[in-house]
Amino acid sequence: MSGAAAAAPPGNSLDCPSTDVLMSYQFEFRPYHRRFQQPVHTHYGEWQVRDGLILKLTDEDGRSGFGEVAPLPWFGSETFEQALDFCEQLPGQLSDHAVPSLLPTLPACQFGLESVFGSLERKLRPIHLPNAQCSVLLPRGEAALECWQPLWQQGHRVFKCKIGVGPIATEMDWLDRLLGQLPLGAKLRLDANGGLNELAARQWLDWCDRNGQRIEFLEQPLPPNDFDTLMRLNYRYHTPIALDESIASLEQLKAHFHRGWDGVYIIKAAIMGSPQRLQHFYHKYPIDLVISSVFETAVGRQALIRLAIDLAMAYPDIPHRALGLGTQQWFTNAGLSQ
Repeated sequence: MSGAAAAAPPGNSLDCPSTDVLMSYQFEFRPYHRRFQQPVHTHYGEWQVRDGLILKLTDEDGRSGFGEVAPLPWFGSETFEQALDFCEQLPGQLSDHAVPSLLPTLPACQFGLESVFGSLERKLRPIHLPNAQCSVLLPRGEAALECWQPLWQQGHRVFKCKIGVGPIATEMDWLDRLLGQLPLGAKLRLDANGGLNELAARQWLDWCDRNGQRIEFLEQPLPPNDFDTLMRLNYRYHTPIALDESIASLEQLKAHFHRGWDGVYIIKAAIMGSPQRLQHFYHKYPIDLVISSVFETAVGRQALIRLAIDLAMAYPDIPHRALGLGTQQWFTNAGLSQ
């Protein structure tokens, strides 16, 4: 871990008084660079390395808490370099409850800092998430047909596949074969990452409707700026549509809710800023949501699991979908390289 001793920049100053300090914490961080076992192929291109930062707070009694900053700039968060610059400018000692006041352009840093304070203050232990409560991302094409069986045997029942990367006929062909292999209890989520046009989206939704309830939802078929068409498609087809790129920030989530979106919301909380603000919104408006991964380490994954549990406890009688956190198998191991 690296200590940080420089003053915070304007707009990122610490909101803490100089007196009445109850406790101080040692702040450290470490950058990481995790290479995928195989590149993740999406509409955005090929993703080979996941960059982020692990945060650590240690109190005066020697107890430590951890958090993670996992930027995703093509979704609208800060870049890794911006997050690193921010952490380098934080002081090496933070005062009790002195969470920095962050610019809206640093949502992943906001999530990481709230998480690290929460981890330490609540004295949280790791939570094991049963695989049945977690959807798992499959590779594309023939590889999906070869790797789903061990994941099924491990308890996964919801599988996710990326589409909108190759020709529609080719993608539908291997997905037809995948559905032919999957047991009837399995469900499939499709994610286009906003890479379809309206004609292609209709083709995919026709295909999804033909396969009935085996397709849980189609995620972000159109770009975020095509909301009116997404609304029409959501009303026309039986297969639910989920928003993802359209709601990368909490402000965007609120805007789409108030514009009348009644489909599914994919919540990438690690790049959405304050988890407390997200909880406040959900307590007031219990939307149909899925907490989803941005390929965090086990540190960020634990923060997301705790957030999902907190949300579920607010409305225990509402059925909750499987979390979108099945990404660990995309990395060789949990090891982090600097």
